[in-house]
Amino acid sequence: MKYFIPFKSTYLFLFLLMNFHLISCAQKSKIQNSKVNTPKKNERLKITPGADRTDKYLKFLKGKNVAIVANQTSVLSVFKSVDVADNHIDSKNATQHLVDFLHDYNDISVKKVFSPEHGFRGKADAGALVEDGVDSKTGLPILSLHGKNKKPTAKQLENIDVVVFDIQDVGVRFYTYISTLHYVMEACAEAGIPVIILDRPNPNAHYIDGPVLEPKHSSFLGKHPVPVVYGMTIGEYGQMINGEKWLKNDVKCDLKVISLENYDHQSKYSLSIKPSPNLPNDKSINLYPSLGFFEGTTINAGRGTEFQFQRYGAPDFKKTNFSYTPKANEGAKYPKHKGKMCNGIDLSTTKYLSKINVTFLIDAYKRTSKKETFFGKTFTIHAGTKKLQKQIEQGSSAEEIRETWKKGLEDFHVIRKKYLIYK
Repeated sequence: MKYFIPFKSTYLFLFLLMNFHLISCAQKSKIQNSKVNTPKKNERLKITPGADRTDKYLKFLKGKNVAIVANQTSVLSVFKSVDVADNHIDSKNATQHLVDFLHDYNDISVKKVFSPEHGFRGKADAGALVEDGVDSKTGLPILSLHGKNKKPTAKQLENIDVVVFDIQDVGVRFYTYISTLHYVMEACAEAGIPVIILDRPNPNAHYIDGPVLEPKHSSFLGKHPVPVVYGMTIGEYGQMINGEKWLKNDVKCDLKVISLENYDHQSKYSLSIKPSPNLPNDKSINLYPSLGFFEGTTINAGRGTEFQFQRYGAPDFKKTNFSYTPKANEGAKYPKHKGKMCNGIDLSTTKYLSKINVTFLIDAYKRTSKKETFFGKTFTIHAGTKKLQKQIEQGSSAEEIRETWKKGLEDFHVIRKKYLIYK
């Protein structure tokens, strides 16, 4: 009797077995590789600022006379490698200034640059008047909007077809770039000139807090009835200025916002360029809404040190276990208590804030021995109300003070919602 034998040769059997193993390994490898290349469920895509989305706005500038509102933060970061060598690009960070980019671009005629507080290169002291000048690289005239005038004049806008606004904001009412935006929009509306905002992330967009400004206390440190922290990008804020008819005589600006990609209001965004001399890093920017109130008091909030808005103190504070001495430096030639040792509080290791911490202000008032001079003339315009000073003087707790903000914040949420571009 003969039996059927499937493999007459051991070698044939081993050959087939080896090929089967190789095929299985290859399939397994493909599966593993596909898992590696698949984005994680919670992984965020890179945020793209409006300035980098050139395909969305260059078409509106071609053949036009253009004015640009810009400072040191007005950069693009998406380029081919050839651009780095040929077009004045920072090869280390692969960025190019918007003014350089548009000035060199065919069929676009950049005529002038408007600069905000701190100047075109962002090095002037807070509040310092900035003179007009000429950009050494392009030869373009630079017209200061924090000098002789804060609003572009009709003369300055002559022969301009479109204005491009590209400045990094930090989402705090008394940070003056939004006031500059207001005046640019107003002047352009009066002259019939469209404005294009190249939107940028707001590093303090993850919350809304603080007292809402009362219109009678409107100033360049706060023009609109919004809370200290308003939770909007500068593009969204521009839409709100228009929609709420906050421009003089109810004029309306022809406004276009070039939006961000892959962004929402909870996105954490680290600024690679200082938006102003005394906001050097993420910690300072996060603490700024809470410590900015000290600008209207006798208390030093870190100006004149390398830890701006990460500490506060004064020579007359009751002794603490931390002290520092403010000295003149870039952006603070005359810091409060220059050359004097300040007893103070170090906030450099404070946890990331998602609300205004008013206890810093309460604590400083309790520590000072000169309560009668603690509040200065500008405190009310920083706070947007006289109530906060009275509350501190009367010994109100942080919870009691925050309760009085509640109604204003609820009303603002309703207004804000109408102008949001992002979640």
